[in-house]
Amino acid sequence: MAQIAEANRFNVQRDRMLKAAARCFNEKGYSGTSLKDVSRHLGLTDAALYYYVRNKEELVYQCYRRAAELGQEAMDRGRAEGATGLEQARLYIRYHVEIMVGERGPVAIMSEIPSLKREHREEILAVSRRHSAVFEAILQQGIDDGSIAPCNVRMTGNAVMGALNWIPKWFHGNPAMAETIVAEFPDILTRGLAAGQASCQ
Repeated sequence: MAQIAEANRFNVQRDRMLKAAARCFNEKGYSGTSLKDVSRHLGLTDAALYYYVRNKEELVYQCYRRAAELGQEAMDRGRAEGATGLEQARLYIRYHVEIMVGERGPVAIMSEIPSLKREHREEILAVSRRHSAVFEAILQQGIDDGSIAPCNVRMTGNAVMGALNWIPKWFHGNPAMAETIVAEFPDILTRGLAAGQASCQ
């Protein structure tokens, strides 16, 4: 029981650290953020922060892994609950937005991938490509089932993902705005996809 409790405390504190680091990296970028910035934000000593990560590069890598895991969680939920490709796309977008602007946010923007060492960079890029491929498959499913108008799934996927992934750059925790984003973004980002609209090819 003591080991489980200790593991839970570690995970809670680690998640707090990654959220704080994501906020700092989103606002200041990799070069403008130091480990001192993150530890100061959390009210920790520098030594305490090193209990969780060895250096700034590993901190960025862990932030990106967390972002990828949360995005995958949203994708899995959308695919499981949506009956058509369009429903899956809308649900995925809704769940991903809820994470980014809700209590589990902020989530790191993956804009500093070149700063990662090679093995970390290749892992994150591979995860990102798989995520994009799954979303493109959802779009293609929607085209096949008639819920989504024929379109270039690669370009459409890039456009939707780009809009989603940039939310943490301009959203800064306003609860009223968060509600509006969750309510409106799924419709805004999928309105032009629905069958019956002009083709997006």
